[in-house]
Amino acid sequence: TKMQNYLLTKSVGPEELPTLKELSTSEICKIWSGASHYIHRQLLQKRAVEIGAGTFALVPVHTTVEEGKVLPVERPVFILSKPLRTFYNLECDEIKILDETPIVHLDFEEIAADTHFRREIVEQCIHEILLCFAGALRDSKEVEFSFR
Repeated sequence: TKMQNYLLTKSVGPEELPTLKELSTSEICKIWSGASHYIHRQLLQKRAVEIGAGTFALVPVHTTVEEGKVLPVERPVFILSKPLRTFYNLECDEIKILDETPIVHLDFEEIAADTHFRREIVEQCIHEILLCFAGALRDSKEVEFSFR
């Protein structure tokens, strides 16, 4: 995708983050929280969400409950995109999304309506957050990506 190509070929400087510079921390958090709620709603409907740097999805796992009983459950995971894993030489567990799982993209219009920001602001803010994420990966920094 265009986002992946950008993440793989550009280093991130302050000039690449004009929207983040204009927004307050609480505004950025509100937009990111809106994206988080959107992803959560999609996961509840058994859809995976591709965000450019990777995909959020539910994967089946087996958990052991009392007396050694095994219970099948679904666990939410973030699967970093293969080009990013390769480019940054990252070791990740190989996780497969079920073939029947529909994959959707972030709906910036819906997130904008939920957060009361213009669609363009939402899209640029999320785009720039992902650029920061890629920059941190490139610089081998520890990253905490919080989603409720």
